[in-house]
Amino acid sequence: MTVLTDRDGTDGGIRPKANAPGPSIVELRRYRLHPGKRETLIDLFDREFVETQEAVGMRVIGQFRDLDAPNDFVWLRGFSDMPSRAAALQTFYTGPVWAAHRDVANGTMINSDNVLLLRPAAPQAGFAAPAEERLHVAGPQGQPGLIVATICYLAPRTDEAFATFFGESLQPILRRASATVLAAFVTERSPNTFPRLPVREGETVFAWFSSFPSLPAYESHLAALAQSDEWVSKALPEMDRRTWRPNEVSRLMPTGRSLLHG
Repeated sequence: MTVLTDRDGTDGGIRPKANAPGPSIVELRRYRLHPGKRETLIDLFDREFVETQEAVGMRVIGQFRDLDAPNDFVWLRGFSDMPSRAAALQTFYTGPVWAAHRDVANGTMINSDNVLLLRPAAPQAGFAAPAEERLHVAGPQGQPGLIVATICYLAPRTDEAFATFFGESLQPILRRASATVLAAFVTERSPNTFPRLPVREGETVFAWFSSFPSLPAYESHLAALAQSDEWVSKALPEMDRRTWRPNEVSRLMPTGRSLLHG
């Protein structure tokens, strides 16, 4: 398959191809780490596991520190389809880069099986091809902003109806309250094509990702929603009726090399 990035010979950065399609399969991966080991994993990941995964056919969409879980590392990885996912994962996890660094990586983790397999909720609802270059591993750090991931847990086979509800009712209100809605996903129900890496099966979720330039900007967004009668009196009760338990909301601070940022 087409490699999704090009090296920029002027400054050592990584420049995404403008015509690269967004991935149709996305893994939302959350790793629970041993206390104090998150920066060790982030340093290793950003240095060794970004270009090397993309070289075999994946897209590293974003990697994050969870502001509310100091021992969690969250990241997003994309694929063009399920068969290519199997091939890319097989190549990477049997290859020399993973062999050289797996002991250090695995040594930071308590578990790595909290993984949702997702697909775009509509044809244009996935992550767009990034328009900016990824910072070089040794380059200056930018302003990462904030990514907010919201996961809604639904009754089986209700995700498509919820996607319609989100697009027609929730998303316009979120945008009027200054959120940039980046992408929305539903559960990918295909069997796991790489069983060596487990995923959470048998769940039905809807997940959306929003970006904000800063944490104060996100707090202003929440204040605007709280003042919106349309949100408080109509959207929230309807969302509560459609979900099985409270939404899971994660405030994610991108690492220095994350393509996805606020």
